[in-house]
Amino acid sequence: MLNVILSGATGWAGSALARGIARQADMRLVGAVGARSSGQRLGDVIGDATLDCRVSPSAPAALSGAPCDVYVEYSKPQDVKDVRLNIIAALEAGSHVVVGSSGLGDEDYAAIDAAAVKAGRGVLACGNFALTAVLLQRFAEMAAAYIPQFEIIDYAKDSKPDAPSGTVRELALRLGKVCQPQPGVPLDQVNGPPGVRGATVNGVQVHALRVPGFVIGVEAVFGMKDQRLHLRHEAGSGAEPYVDGALLAIRKVSTLVGVTRGLDRVMDL
Repeated sequence: MLNVILSGATGWAGSALARGIARQADMRLVGAVGARSSGQRLGDVIGDATLDCRVSPSAPAALSGAPCDVYVEYSKPQDVKDVRLNIIAALEAGSHVVVGSSGLGDEDYAAIDAAAVKAGRGVLACGNFALTAVLLQRFAEMAAAYIPQFEIIDYAKDSKPDAPSGTVRELALRLGKVCQPQPGVPLDQVNGPPGVRGATVNGVQVHALRVPGFVIGVEAVFGMKDQRLHLRHEAGSGAEPYVDGALLAIRKVSTLVGVTRGLDRVMDL
């Protein structure tokens, strides 16, 4: 039986995951984190009578209140530093960690990796738990090995504050390790306003759209002479597509030590 603490359990995606954990025979949700619902019974907050744990005001409070095998960071904090501190606190408490929150950068993950290795625990960071997005990342890596020119388009609703999204940040990191595209016109020679060609993320050009009508999506566009490949993932308004991937991450993270980025790294692909 895996004892799980879920930060962000009262949120849009977190509440769906909390219900998903409650349906599993090999998991038990023993704690939740949510400052605005602190002290309340989680089941009363999200409308699921099977969830008996209380909502804690912080990660340290939840970790001190129940034994935890896997801590899931799925919150949407105002400050990314809070996410980093929560993860490190969980590692120091002896828990493995699954990260679903976006906004963490390479420097953050370097510090988290050091803490995880010191603790002998695993951290599985997933920019997106949806299996279609996970497969896109793997297929895009395969394409980048053969098509050296590509760029990424990041789609999200206009209220999403972080750009690029965690999904796109992770994709750019991975593609940049395979190949560093060389623009036909060097960026410092572009005849136009600064930033018109997007931002460079790990050597890859990323263009972030933030307009109403999108939830979240990503498109990797690969080009060769007289041919083009588009790999695109789009999410709808429901949170259920993210549950199966998150449950897989919770089951697999204990096989790791240090930071691993990408759910596909623990899938049989």
